[in-house]
Amino acid sequence: MTLSSRQRRREPGRRRARGQFAGMAAPSMKERQACWGARDEYWKCLDEKAEDASQCEQLRSAFESRCPQQWIKYFDKRRDYLKFKEKFEAGQFQPSKTTAQS
Repeated sequence: MTLSSRQRRREPGRRRARGQFAGMAAPSMKERQACWGARDEYWKCLDEKAEDASQCEQLRSAFESRCPQQWIKYFDKRRDYLKFKEKFEAGQFQPSKTTAQS
């Protein structure tokens, strides 16, 4: 007896290999939680080790393996925006010379 693709997707404990998110159904609740947890751990490491982000490479790999590629791009842009916003609101943002002249 063979399982249909729908039945296979519902198998408990079934894990997707890296890169299998593309073109598939949305990640399950457990997969989303694993992704968000990996993202949070990676971001925390980046905050703590701002001078040497290379120490966070393992966490970056875990983040990339647990999240769909589109989400990784979104989260990377989101972090950049939040850091910019934080500096801007604190009055620490320094526009580039090109921006200041225009």
